[in-house]
Amino acid sequence: MSDETVMAMTSFDETRMRPPVARRAPETREFHGDVFNDDYAWMRDKDAPEVREYVDAQNRYCEARMAHLVGLRGTLFEELKSHVEETDMSVPTRVNDYWYFTRTQEGRQYGIQCRLPIRGADDWDPPQVDPKGEPGSMPGEQIVFDANVEAQGHDFFRLGGMDLSRDGRWLLYGVDVTGDERYDFHIRDLSAEGAGEHTELPEVFTGIGGACLTPDGRYVFWVELDDAWRPCAIWRHKVGTPVESDTCAYREADERFWAGVGISFDERNVVIGTGSKTTTEVLMLPVDTPEGEFRAFIPRESGVEYDVSFACFEGAGENGADIPLAVVYHNAKNPNFEIDVIDMREHEPPYRLGEGVCVAAGSPYGCERGDDVEPGASARPIATPYFNPVNPPILQGMHGLGIEGIAIHQHFVSLSYRADGLPRVAMMTKRDAAEDFLAGRAWRFRELTPPALENDWDVDDYGDSMFAEAFGAQIDVEPLIADDTAGPHRRPSAQDSLSAFDGASADEMPGETRRLYSIGAGGNPSYEAPRMRYSFSSYTRPGELREIDPVTGEDVLLKRARVLGGFDARDYMERRVWITARDGERVPVSLVWRRDLPVQDAPMFITSYGAYEISSDPGFSVSRLSMLDRGVLYAVPHIRGGGEMGRAWYEQGRRLNKRHSFEDFVDATIALQDARLADARRTVANGGSAGGLLMGAVANLAPDRFAGIEADVPFVDALTSILDPSLPLTVTEWDEWGDPLHDAEVYRYMKSYTPYENLPESGPFPKIFITTSMNDTRVLVVEPLKWLAAMHERGFDAVAKIEVEAGHGGISGRYKQWEEVSYENAWCLSVMGIAR
Repeated sequence: MSDETVMAMTSFDETRMRPPVARRAPETREFHGDVFNDDYAWMRDKDAPEVREYVDAQNRYCEARMAHLVGLRGTLFEELKSHVEETDMSVPTRVNDYWYFTRTQEGRQYGIQCRLPIRGADDWDPPQVDPKGEPGSMPGEQIVFDANVEAQGHDFFRLGGMDLSRDGRWLLYGVDVTGDERYDFHIRDLSAEGAGEHTELPEVFTGIGGACLTPDGRYVFWVELDDAWRPCAIWRHKVGTPVESDTCAYREADERFWAGVGISFDERNVVIGTGSKTTTEVLMLPVDTPEGEFRAFIPRESGVEYDVSFACFEGAGENGADIPLAVVYHNAKNPNFEIDVIDMREHEPPYRLGEGVCVAAGSPYGCERGDDVEPGASARPIATPYFNPVNPPILQGMHGLGIEGIAIHQHFVSLSYRADGLPRVAMMTKRDAAEDFLAGRAWRFRELTPPALENDWDVDDYGDSMFAEAFGAQIDVEPLIADDTAGPHRRPSAQDSLSAFDGASADEMPGETRRLYSIGAGGNPSYEAPRMRYSFSSYTRPGELREIDPVTGEDVLLKRARVLGGFDARDYMERRVWITARDGERVPVSLVWRRDLPVQDAPMFITSYGAYEISSDPGFSVSRLSMLDRGVLYAVPHIRGGGEMGRAWYEQGRRLNKRHSFEDFVDATIALQDARLADARRTVANGGSAGGLLMGAVANLAPDRFAGIEADVPFVDALTSILDPSLPLTVTEWDEWGDPLHDAEVYRYMKSYTPYENLPESGPFPKIFITTSMNDTRVLVVEPLKWLAAMHERGFDAVAKIEVEAGHGGISGRYKQWEEVSYENAWCLSVMGIAR
């Protein structure tokens, strides 16, 4: 490398803020008759001195460009910190003979795992623990794991999982100190008295993907990662023997499949789960024969996903006998999944998919295989109301119904599903479930809905005057005006229209808050627990952990996340509107804003993901408050490719339908701007990973609609990566994106949208802020580096903050993460013209 090249890359005029310019060295890529000259392919070797010099130069350039935001960054950090209860603890959760909880303490980066012994077999009421106390200060309290101690000497630290033996003596834990998502697992003896006196066993499982401990603590099953970071094999280890003598219990030969291992909920089986993006298989081994052979519960079928769990109806059989059950969740017959309950008294294994009694079935409308369920279903709109006699009454007429799982405990049954673009949870008593099962009728689930805020002003129709009174109505939208006495209201406009629906209003619950929320059954690791815990949060309400009695219906708040600094959820609004995309599909968009500030040509922060059937559900964020309090409209288009409206929503945004994701995001942005809710000159978009691909694509498609774009660990050179099967996880990604290596149509389609190859040569382009990490194994750092170099070569305004010690998830430690989000939000606000 010449001295001139080094100077061009590593130096810049801080006065004029010229970015480092990388050398161009075209390399030819040729597939399916297409030739692409890649000017920056040389950056693939991240350890090469030339690449390291370029990274250092870009980081210095970024710091120089961001220097004027030091004050704003500090302000945002202090605001965030002022809202957080820095010394706190989680609600204790009972696992076997201990109550486990996590303490956080002011000034410490990581949580501290602690436990207290139960007071007796019937002890199901969490102990009263002083949240301000020192870890280990309660009588009988033991520190199980202090990540602050374990992280000493490391710039990066992440816990990769913890598992405990049934008696609580043995702890299996994994740590990653580089960010590359390869974990070193250790076994610790917790029987020693006092903190800091734990004994580590000599065997260490190095650079693995995960592990589990058998309930008796005698065996470890761990996951091998291959050179492409694919979890490819399961190994068996007998505790107390050298790791070198471990045996391979299972190896997955198909490179499209990953493998994982764990213990079944009833602790009777070691379970291996294997799967691609579209096919899964479950293999089992009884825990009392740990050196035996794993056997498939149901052999894999291409294109079929399933999972299985075991339970029983205690005393429900003849003469008070138990009825053993296999509960199978699958999409063999219904693309949006169904749940079948198999009476295992009827015959011995093996079983088949579709056997048993169907408890719940999803909507086939709009799904690729919908016609297999109902003629013409594939062509029907996704939001068509679905009716099925096997479904519980609460599921009848649901829109975009997707079934997500069921959990059967000793005293209750919970059902998880999606409808109208939101997660839902229903429950019933175990006794009612047994009666319905034996009677052959639909199960009598009842939906859980979060209680309203006390004295909430937003409990009547007036709060919805910005939008329509009913789902599907068309209205004229005029900007929201601040009104200290009556709240925001609408004034008609002749030219702007949006379709509106308050996603919560369909719940028809008295005193319902009409806010958008996420809800899920969680924190229920004990089969015997008499009450069910569930969690709830919304864009404007901090998370709550609640516990409900399945018999009486008594619903008790266990903990609400406390937000300091005068926060009041009633100061903020959240609503959902539906925009019509260019192909006619109706796309939900969630909006959040501060109630007393005008939403008229407002600065807007708009974010989405739209891939892997992952849903962008409502959730609270302390860091978001600083934006809302400055008059920013926060928007989340729930674009296709995610799972908000079930499997069809995902199918219509993947593979040869991927462009729908980008178009939905652009069309949502345009609709909000044309309705004069948001100003294009002050609109900043954000997305990470596959959402970073989204950011690169929309910047190319609609550069005039965004003032700035923050792209986090962006997948912007997608075609090059997916063409190379030697790269981490590439082959497993073909089910998501298609296989451009062997399919010319997929190649041409991906080439039409991959951001790096479609970057315009000139013209208006948003300001770009990139975050990436040198140790990222999911989106290699070469992708954002090449994109950055290409933008600089064209004269576009782009900066990148490149972490040298972190991976795909970014830096570790809560204070470091607060600094990072403050850094990013300061840039976003500055682009919006907000400098205070």
